[in-house]
Formats: sequence, structure tokens, C-alpha cells
Amino acid sequence: MPRSRTAALLLLAAIVAVALNQRPGVVAVAPVLGELRADTGLSSALAGLLTTLPVLCFGAFAPVAPRLARRIGLETAVGLSLILLAVGIALRLLSPVALLYAGSVLVGAAIALANVLLPAYVKREFRRPGAVMGLYSAALNVGAAAGAALTIPLAGALGVDWRWALGAWLVLALAGLALWLPVAGTGHARRTTAPLPEGSWSLLRQPLARQVTAYLGLQSVQFYSLAAWLPTLLADVGIPAGRGGFLLGLANLVGAAGALLAPAQAGRMRTQRPLVLAVALAYLVGLGGLLVAPADGTLVWVAAFGLAQGSGFALALTLIVLRSPTPLTAARLGGVAQCLGYLLAATGPLVLGALHDVTGGWAWPVALMLALLAPMIWVGWGAGRDAVLTVVGDELPAGARTASPGPVPRGGAGRRG
Repeated sequence: MPRSRTAALLLLAAIVAVALNQRPGVVAVAPVLGELRADTGLSSALAGLLTTLPVLCFGAFAPVAPRLARRIGLETAVGLSLILLAVGIALRLLSPVALLYAGSVLVGAAIALANVLLPAYVKREFRRPGAVMGLYSAALNVGAAAGAALTIPLAGALGVDWRWALGAWLVLALAGLALWLPVAGTGHARRTTAPLPEGSWSLLRQPLARQVTAYLGLQSVQFYSLAAWLPTLLADVGIPAGRGGFLLGLANLVGAAGALLAPAQAGRMRTQRPLVLAVALAYLVGLGGLLVAPADGTLVWVAAFGLAQGSGFALALTLIVLRSPTPLTAARLGGVAQCLGYLLAATGPLVLGALHDVTGGWAWPVALMLALLAPMIWVGWGAGRDAVLTVVGDELPAGARTASPGPVPRGGAGRRG
């Protein structure tokens, strides 16, 4: 039965609310690291681990999501991720330093589940998922920008310390859970004890799955590597810290616009190869400008980078949906791709930092990012072709809807008519 307009708007609001929660719990830590270290006595390395742990968890826990969805239903699994997120944020309010790390692990695990499950849910519920994926991806960027920009001002306005500044994001998690619960009501009806299909990792036998996975991974390397060091790079060329923070916020806002537009356009195209090239061109402008003239035209370079990372990550998530014939396949492919992609992305900032230490500047690190565009375009060209994965017996429990036609075997992938 088709949804009423009100029901559709409530569903979209719930999806946006979950997406808004998928970044603040991670990025809100960086602005308070100085106060956190002064209060706890943590070294720079141990404090930095608080920001690295969630990204590692994004990769480590992503493969759990499809199995969880199969067992308890997509809606219920997403609701569980919000509960885990709220518990993880709440643990950070407690005094023992060990609970900071425990909370970070739970936050990372919760976001890993939602990262995989929400695109699969969108795949199941919407016949044309591109526009909804755009809304979802834009909300990710807005949440990240809010976590980075509002954590300290909120603490100042409320007169609280860094613990309560981090804990303030618990309100957003609970609000997201309240909006999601009505959607989750049907999750138990779709629970199944049927045997699971072949393991998610078996998808990597198909070139299309490997290409989608590699594109997400290389795109994530670009974002996490440069985003981690961009404020430092700008400071090293004489740009004041306050302006550097503004530019980073601008990158996130431009990224939100790109994230909103790219999936909607991708959903209307038979092949997404032109978008792969457009994303690479935006990266080329941004990274090339930062390499050649970082102190001149910085606004343009940072805006181009923001557009590239926002639209590129959203396109990568949308490719997971478009290349999957069923919602469960989207969850399985998302689990594999995000597992490998985020584990690879977690090494990016370390490699860039080490290369900066060895060379004493940022030219070689930025040049490395430019060089990585070549393999990103290559795998993106394959991932963007008009095809779907070939899978057997990969359906959600009875009552689930699928928005794509079944696959037609053709060299490891089915071409969509």
C-alpha cells in the first residue's frame, strides 16, 4: 500500500535524524582534545587514539550489520545502533579514562551498523533511492559540520566542561531514536531463522564488487587523510587558525551540497561514469591548488575539495545501492566495502603525517593524494557501469520490498535493462 504524504515525510525525517547522528559522536572529540588532555593527563598519541578508534570500528563492525539485519530486521537493527550510540556517548560522561575509550568503541560500532544499514533500508523502501540517498548523504555532512563547529560554543553557552560538551550530543541521539521508533515497529515481523546465504566476503569474487569497494576505500582515504591535516597545512602557510577553522567548516557545507546533488543525479543515470570523472576533476582542482598555491586562492581550493569529498562519498554509497539487486545484497556489499574502506582510510592520516615528517613540508603528501586519483578513477569507471551483482538466495525476510529488478548473469554482473 502506498504511503500517505505525511507518512513519507515522517519516514524521511527519521532517516535524516539517524544520518545526523552518524558523525558528531566522532568529530566532536577533536575540538575538546586540548581541554581533555589537560584534565586527564593523556599523551598526544593516546588522545589521538580517541579520534582514530571510531574510524577503525567503522571498518571492524561493518560486516556485522548484514547478519544483524537478517536476524532482527533492518528497522530494529537501526534502532539498536541508536541505542548503542546513546550508551557510548553517555559513557564519556563518567570519570574513569578507560570509559572514554569504551564509549568511543561503542560510538564507532553503532555508527558502523548505521552506515551499512541505512543505505540498505533506503534501497528497500524507495523505488528511486537516488534522491533519498542524496538527502541522507547531505545530512551526514551537516552532522559532521555541526559536531566540529558547535561543540565548543555549546559548552560555552551551557557553562559546562569537555565531558558535558561531548555528552550534549546524547540529546540528538535520543531525538533520533524517538523519531525512528515508529519506523522500527515492523522489524520483529521480519525476523527470520532461515539460513544465511553465502558469506558477504564471497561478493569480492566479482569484479564489480571489488571495484565498488575500492572506490569507496580510495574516496575515504582522500577525505580522512586531508581532512585530518588540512588545518595544520593551512596554518603552516600562514593562514590564522580561526580562518582555517572557517575554511574547514566551509568545506563541510559545500560537501553537504555535493552530497545532496550527486546521488539524485546518479539515480537518474544509466551509468555513473560522468559523475566519477566530475568528482575526480573537483579533487584535481582542490588538491592541485593546495599543492601549487596553498596561500593564494585558498577559498577556491578548499571549496573544491569540499565539493569533491561530499559528492564523492555520497556517490560511493549510492553505487553500493545501485549495483545491488536486493536490499540484503546492499547491506552485504556495504558491510564489506565499508570494512575495507574505513580500515584503509584510518591509515591515511598516519601516512600523510609520516611523509610530512620525513620531507618537512606538505608538497609530497598532497602530491601523493593527487597520485591516488588515478586508481580511484580507474576503479570508479568500472563501478559506475550499468550493471548489478549476481547473487542467489539473497532476500530479506517476507514482506520486505526490493526496488531493483533481479540480476541477469553476465560476466559476474547483471546488466540492467
